[in-house]
Amino acid sequence: MPPPYVTQLRVYEPLAAFSGAEQERWRRYAADGSAPERRTGALLERSAVTRALIALRLPAAGEVDHAYVAAVDGVTVVCPWALRERMAEAAMGTVEGVSPVVAEALVPPALRAEAEALVARRRSDGEEPRYHVQSAAWGVPVRWFALFDDEERTLVLRDGARSLTYRTEMSRARRRAARALAVLRRSLGEGVGVVDAVEGVARWLEEFHPRSLVELDYGGLVGLLDDEALREDHSAADVGVTLAALAAGDGSGAGRAYRRVMNRWREAEWAERVN
Repeated sequence: MPPPYVTQLRVYEPLAAFSGAEQERWRRYAADGSAPERRTGALLERSAVTRALIALRLPAAGEVDHAYVAAVDGVTVVCPWALRERMAEAAMGTVEGVSPVVAEALVPPALRAEAEALVARRRSDGEEPRYHVQSAAWGVPVRWFALFDDEERTLVLRDGARSLTYRTEMSRARRRAARALAVLRRSLGEGVGVVDAVEGVARWLEEFHPRSLVELDYGGLVGLLDDEALREDHSAADVGVTLAALAAGDGSGAGRAYRRVMNRWREAEWAERVN
């Protein structure tokens, strides 16, 4: 079964970013080698979500209590899934602002009640919970590319292991997000959708340890793209050219680079509509 057509932006934090029992829990988890690799993880996530939706419930606590694990300069970093909590937040976001009849059709009452209870418990201390993973289906949000440089791109085209990922240090991702936000504000002004979107990503990065690792994973989306399309996909570079052109006042140059990114994802958008 191929992984779902979902891309993810992830933050891996060093164990020092976690406190008390949680730090010890992830330390043992990283040491025992039970962390799934990225492709396997995507399949586990989909399986757990599918079972939960069929049963009209959230995944049971501990059912998919996993994290992705990596190492940066010999330091272990982990990206907790928090799948149960993310699914609850997604369920609440789905019904926000819609009529009761539509809400019930989108999220069954039993699942919604469980999601509301979980979200309320996590926010009872007055703090917004942190989630280390952002997901998107059928494409990559353009704002994510602003965090990376083309040299941080890794493409693998082996059968059974095709992937396209970007990885960078948190300090670099934050600098790039701030620079992109400054350029967009000067060029487009406040209150514009793309400006708000980049600001949201920049704020999200600030929630994590400064020695974290930031990763963009095309995930199952590579299943929609052939090898040639993946080789030619340099979307982070195109976004960088777009921002540089905007900073220089070259609107036409910015438009050309941005269109390259958007045209690249047109086929995936068509596949989403068909599905």
